[in-house]
Amino acid sequence: MSSSNASYTLRYFDAIGLAESSRILLTAAGVEWTEEHPEWPQEKLNQPHGRLPVLVEKSTDGSPDFVICESSNVERYLARTYGFLPADLKQAALQEQLRDLISDVVSLFFTQVQCKNKEDKAEFQTKFEGLLETLINVQTKLLKDNGNTGRMFGDKLSYADIITYGLYIKLVVGFVKFNADIADNVKSKLTPEIVKLISTVETDPLVVKYKSRGGSLVAALSA
Repeated sequence: MSSSNASYTLRYFDAIGLAESSRILLTAAGVEWTEEHPEWPQEKLNQPHGRLPVLVEKSTDGSPDFVICESSNVERYLARTYGFLPADLKQAALQEQLRDLISDVVSLFFTQVQCKNKEDKAEFQTKFEGLLETLINVQTKLLKDNGNTGRMFGDKLSYADIITYGLYIKLVVGFVKFNADIADNVKSKLTPEIVKLISTVETDPLVVKYKSRGGSLVAALSA
């Protein structure tokens, strides 16, 4: 089935989380898509890995044609299908390695949240902040090396841009319910280059139809 004829259903919770970058990718691709919020945990066993998000690609008659899961896998499939990752494997790998670093940052955040012991919580908070600082340094260097245009690679919206925006809307807006201090903590660390990227993504013509459940990230950074 040609991707130009595809429509999609994205299954995830009605919240900012692991599906946020996929929501942006689907919006930027300009394809027909809808979202389902499965009853949980009642629908858990009906998902491929018992987890969300799940992407259902549909045939022209609306029947499921292709079903995949795991947030990174869904993102990369969409990014490749709609040209947000380059065809050149080496150039694509430069963006995809950033996704793995982002995953580790998010994982450390939730490890810290789930710690019951104060000493363990403090230890993982330190690890989270250290890895976040590494990520911010990497992202800032990529932006500077690309001329500080608000783009990480080239002059068009890329997978790296989208997942960077997706991370910070999670940390600044979506994850406040898990840690009330996270937004101010992250905002204090963001560089002008990353703030410019966030604004560039949010105002990109391909993305303007994307509506986050938490509103504008640019506005949240100014709050």
